[in-house]
Amino acid sequence: MKVEIPKPDTALVRRARKIDRILAETYPDARAELDFANAFECLVVTVISAQTTDRRVNAASPALIAAYPTPEAMAAAPREHMEQLLGPLGFFRQKTDSLLKLSQALVEDFGGEVPARLDDLVKLPGVGRKTANVVLGNAFGKPGITVDTHFGRLVRRMGWTEETDPVKVEHAIGALFAPRDWTMLSHHLIWHGRRRCHAKKPACGACPVARLCPSFGVGPTDPIEAEKLVTTQGPA
Repeated sequence: MKVEIPKPDTALVRRARKIDRILAETYPDARAELDFANAFECLVVTVISAQTTDRRVNAASPALIAAYPTPEAMAAAPREHMEQLLGPLGFFRQKTDSLLKLSQALVEDFGGEVPARLDDLVKLPGVGRKTANVVLGNAFGKPGITVDTHFGRLVRRMGWTEETDPVKVEHAIGALFAPRDWTMLSHHLIWHGRRRCHAKKPACGACPVARLCPSFGVGPTDPIEAEKLVTTQGPA
């Protein structure tokens, strides 16, 4: 999908980058909140994180990875056992199907190795651009923008784009930042969305970028009331 993005306004670029610098100072430990040790594990946990929380995935994934640590092992896994391991996460049949098919594809098409190119990753069953960018940015150190629900909500709230299509959002925000900043930008916004800029009741009065946000006032602006909404970690 080719997306034509007009050159962004200079003032918008400066404001967006200033917000990211402040968020970087606010969340110095920002990172992927899914646990993994290599590219294959990163791919697996990201795929099974759909429609559930990172904490639940981190609780369930060690047993899954221990049982099937490689694409070859997972491709040959008994469906019933994998469904049992994924049961606590919900949508376990669909997730089992995705893992079996993508593992088989890795073995058959990529020699059992996770590819480090976006075009190759999105060819894998159950892998879209969001998952591919998570893997590129966090497992391979390559620039990637992760447009999840938090990211999309925040960039629209902050007036960086009006786009709602994830691919268009990705390209629009990519035009505001240097590629080297894309992965950490994703972490900063996702952490901010999980901890302060909530969907229904953002903690506007306790927000470090309030003075730069055109949506200030959507949530409580009183500092004491807003501070009660701030969490120290993402949703359970």
